[in-house]
Amino acid sequence: MPIVCLGLNHRTAPVEVRERFAIADKSLPDALARVCADAGAQEAVILSTCNRVEIYAATTGDGSALLAALRQFILAGHAEPEGAVFYSHAEPQSVQHLFKVASGLDSMILGETEILGQLKTAYDVALQHKRTGPRLNKAFQRAFNAAKLIRTETNIQRGSVSVASVAVELAEKIFDTLNGRTVMVIGAGDTGEKTARALLSRGAQSVLVSNRSHERAEALAQELGGRAVQFDAWEKEFALIDIVISSTSAPHYVLDRKKLEPLQHRRHRRPLLLIDIAVPRDIEPEVNFLEDVYLYNIDDLQAIAADYLRLRQEEVAKCESIIADKAREMLDSLRGGPSPLGDARLAYDGK
Repeated sequence: MPIVCLGLNHRTAPVEVRERFAIADKSLPDALARVCADAGAQEAVILSTCNRVEIYAATTGDGSALLAALRQFILAGHAEPEGAVFYSHAEPQSVQHLFKVASGLDSMILGETEILGQLKTAYDVALQHKRTGPRLNKAFQRAFNAAKLIRTETNIQRGSVSVASVAVELAEKIFDTLNGRTVMVIGAGDTGEKTARALLSRGAQSVLVSNRSHERAEALAQELGGRAVQFDAWEKEFALIDIVISSTSAPHYVLDRKKLEPLQHRRHRRPLLLIDIAVPRDIEPEVNFLEDVYLYNIDDLQAIAADYLRLRQEEVAKCESIIADKAREMLDSLRGGPSPLGDARLAYDGK
């Protein structure tokens, strides 16, 4: 039963393409069911983040046929994008790719740690809905363990290693200092929270939180020592805001030029930094043409991440050697017999 992987990421597709193929969290169970029913996979895990959409699947049949079916599945309802957007891997490359993703070696920010949590969540969704089996259970367990080993035995994570920390570096380039700055978080997701915490740790004065669920906004605001704002009334606070971090799961723009432009006169030419880390994007690109407004989306963070890439490049070879060894060991163990389904929970020993 070969393991295959089909996907696209920040290297193969810009954000305007990735957002077309993103799968919302609430839609993952149904998507997993359709991968198994329509594409013929016996096991499946779907990972959908701001930087990638990937399907890992196993079949008793032909791996190349499964990859072709997965491609049809992901393209359903979408026009074929231009260029080589999708990549596909069969064994052993599929397993090595999974290990690289878990270890942050395939991330926009080399060595970042957020992807491991996202991968564990994706695996847990598939596990809870009974879409995994012996082969993917073992593959994901070993991927998590390999990521833990790389964290402890290499320096791949030295320096800033997350979207949040890179966003802080960006903010410090726009403003002379973060001291006294007011931050608004639109959406109460994990990445937005981490970014707000990072900004506070570097001197930001206060945080406002706005979310469609006001209860969640209040909970996050309390954790951050800030204040919750009604989702349909955040514009009233606009004159106070210096930095906006937007990370909702809305299928449309929550902030556009038409809404923002009339509010600008209240700011008296103070800079406004907008960090859009949502996919699909939350902020209309046209707002970047407004005076004193600086908009950066998830792809724009790549320029700052490149600086850290040079610092860590020397560790990549060491990490890849570990991954090659661990992937080979995993595949060899599968040839000797599948791991029992009861071992699935062992995947969380590095959480």
